[in-house]
Amino acid sequence: MTPPVDPNEVLMTGENSFIRLSPDGGKTLSDRFSHWRVLWCPDGAGHALFVDSTLLGGQTRVYSDNPAVARWLQKNIETILYQKFADTTLSIVQAQFTRAGSPPAPVTETIVGGGDRIVMTWSDTITPFILNAPPGFQNRPIGVFSTFFPARSARVELNGKVPDGKVWPEMRGDRQSSSACLAWSESWVKPRG
Repeated sequence: MTPPVDPNEVLMTGENSFIRLSPDGGKTLSDRFSHWRVLWCPDGAGHALFVDSTLLGGQTRVYSDNPAVARWLQKNIETILYQKFADTTLSIVQAQFTRAGSPPAPVTETIVGGGDRIVMTWSDTITPFILNAPPGFQNRPIGVFSTFFPARSARVELNGKVPDGKVWPEMRGDRQSSSACLAWSESWVKPRG
């Protein structure tokens, strides 16, 4: 009988929804937005948005309502996901975060801070699934379990401007997914000891 408790230690729990855009169906990545809603980590709770976009002219930006949480994400998780977002020399823009909507209706995250207004929208979501990637999966030292709501369509607006790239379909295991997912009920774990 499989034990009812996962053997790993919890690192954080919350959400990490993302939008990745491409001009050529995923061959090259033009814009990357990683939105975190942290319900708990060792440095508390809060939100962070990491942006690497053509709209910023090659700059990478970090927005957060709790800089300690943003730095924790950079040091502990973004180092595995995307090196540009792991750069702790990046300044953190103080911001406010609000969400509206729930699948299957469109979901919008609005981030306002430092004179910027970013509106991220996921729409036309398909059947959700549980991502099960324990420590060791794809040679990663930490693991993640998450509920993915893949979106066929997504839009990002930064100060009234919209990037040219588009969402593309992709497979995750045997499930249809996309480059824009609401990733809710997400927990990151590490081996105990």
